[in-house]
Amino acid sequence: MISLTYPHQYINRNTLQVETEELIGDRSVSFLYNNLRENAPAMFKALTSRRMSSLLGYFHYDLPGKRRRDGARLFKTLGADWRECVEPLGYFDSQRKVFERQIRYWEERPMIDAAKNVVSPADSRVIIGSFQQSSQVFIKNKFFEIRELLGIGCPWYPSFIGGEYAIFRLTPDKYHYNHVPVSGKVVDFYTVDGQYHSCNPTAQIAVASLYAKNRRVVTVIDTDVDGGSQIGLVAMVEIVALMIGDIVQRYSEKEYCDPQEINKGMFIRKGCPKSLFRPGSSTVVLLFEPFRISYEEDLVANSKRSDVSSRFTAGFASPLVETDVQVRSLIAKPQE
Repeated sequence: MISLTYPHQYINRNTLQVETEELIGDRSVSFLYNNLRENAPAMFKALTSRRMSSLLGYFHYDLPGKRRRDGARLFKTLGADWRECVEPLGYFDSQRKVFERQIRYWEERPMIDAAKNVVSPADSRVIIGSFQQSSQVFIKNKFFEIRELLGIGCPWYPSFIGGEYAIFRLTPDKYHYNHVPVSGKVVDFYTVDGQYHSCNPTAQIAVASLYAKNRRVVTVIDTDVDGGSQIGLVAMVEIVALMIGDIVQRYSEKEYCDPQEINKGMFIRKGCPKSLFRPGSSTVVLLFEPFRISYEEDLVANSKRSDVSSRFTAGFASPLVETDVQVRSLIAKPQE
């Protein structure tokens, strides 16, 4: 279980300092995922359906009375920086516009131009791990096995047995475009249906039956092609959450120009925008084949620190420690 008796902390990658996460909407999410699920499971199921999730998003982000808001105040409340955005401050008169903002990532999120490196797909907090120690990953307070995560019947899951994984958790203040972590050819692209659950660390899901696990979009990339990152197959799993009605695929090779849907057979380039999460907060999981990548030393060192009060403790001898990372920053290199 996830303890509520101490704060959730993470490591700032730039300073190596331990910081405490301020949870947005913490009280309402705690009510929804604790009292409501325990006392009214039928209502809980209804409220976490796709239609109700979209309605919750509308009331929180789009209700007419909330549309004209002071942009500076909205950014200050979130702790986000409007100066890195493509649009001027006056454009941001609603919470949705702030949430779905575009940034000058080509200036504000520079990328080391090494073809075989793996970069972060999002501004997020990351946990790294290996399936050599466990056959499961712990996402949104639920355990997933590889086959469940990719979808029952997926032919690709044997490739990732014994491999590595990285879980990137986006909080409401983050820039919510996902970017391509590697270069390669899309060999599969599909959606796995499921319910909508918050990735707020206080959300507790006591029963993790398969039908209740979150809806997710899976992109399998073959990097062992001409121009690819040469690290084997990589699965990118984008997982929806409370108040997110959709994940919009918007792949663009230059800035945000001419966005395209992701399709099997297309070549996608590392660092380019891939998709946009609709309002809420959510998670991206990367899966790698065994013995193909090595995580950056600072991420490995952070994952072993014992001075962090993490709420991600269920079933583990020690807490799962997150590191705050920026999109397009270096995460891993090919294993030598």
